[in-house]
Amino acid sequence: MLTTALFGGTFNPFHIGHYEMLSAINELSFIDEIWVLPDNLPPHKECDFLASDNDRIEMCKIAAADFSKAKVCLLEFEREGKSYTYDTVCSLEQKYPDRKFYFVIGGDMLTSLHTWYRYDELIKKIDFIAFKRKGDKEDFDGALKRLLNDGAKITVLPEVITEISSTEIRQNPYNNKLLPEKIYDYIKKKGIYNAR
Repeated sequence: MLTTALFGGTFNPFHIGHYEMLSAINELSFIDEIWVLPDNLPPHKECDFLASDNDRIEMCKIAAADFSKAKVCLLEFEREGKSYTYDTVCSLEQKYPDRKFYFVIGGDMLTSLHTWYRYDELIKKIDFIAFKRKGDKEDFDGALKRLLNDGAKITVLPEVITEISSTEIRQNPYNNKLLPEKIYDYIKKKGIYNAR
């Protein structure tokens, strides 16, 4: 049975923290493939500026190209309405019954996982791979304990991911230290977030 890590997000933009997570997942021996899943309509976030679908998809493709196991999956753009993880997981399990899926989350998402759509059913359907961020403290450990008590299956990886604010990048896209070089070049070339 093939194992597939689902790496979902708005990726607005695809920053160095996302890249670090993708790199760590790519090295996992129990993961055969990584599907990067850009959100169509993210249910958890409202932001100051959302780059176009095409630009967010292209940034995902640029990043995924650096990793042998990664590719972009556009399932969430095939459905109308908000991109709920539960619906995505159900669709993928129905379409690919011969695969085992894992869902990748960062520390910020782990602490809010209990608020996700159909949370109780979601944690029964899929296992999670979680990352701590450098800014995560006791709230991560407390949330992890609660989730495990609820029956969630979560593997916390040892890598600690750089804490980055996507809002900060959008407001100052010239800070290339927060972006993979190829993503920075793409944003600058396209003038996304007024990076001219």
